[in-house]
Amino acid sequence: MTLKIATILTLAAVATGAFAEGDAEAGKKVFGKCKSCHMVQDADGTDIVKGGRTGPNLYGIIGRTAGTYEGFNYGADIVAAGAAGLVWDEESFEAYIQDPKGFLAEYLDKGNAKSNMSFRLKSGMEDVYAYLVSVGPAAQ
Repeated sequence: MTLKIATILTLAAVATGAFAEGDAEAGKKVFGKCKSCHMVQDADGTDIVKGGRTGPNLYGIIGRTAGTYEGFNYGADIVAAGAAGLVWDEESFEAYIQDPKGFLAEYLDKGNAKSNMSFRLKSGMEDVYAYLVSVGPAAQ
């Protein structure tokens, strides 16, 4: 197999969540903590998880550039992180939901970075990631 084909297969596996380390079923339960601010609604407007609108819709967040969900009013620092190249993958997603402000401060090398997300998930980050992969566009 050529390197190019191997790279394409690896990227496809990552995009479809084949390498998500968490438990999607456990993540569905943990996501209950997230849905007070976030919903998961597919591109056709079908609710996968009814939730709040304080935070952006998390459908298709995996592989999305940070701060770019159309129609959502993000804080300046998450937009700056996206402009600097932050794309949500397993590592960045899990680090962010553990400590949003700390993650942005480190990512932007800006000690006074702010995040509009004040909630910190103490455990189950990998499960929430796996759940979002499982209900995302590639899984549909």
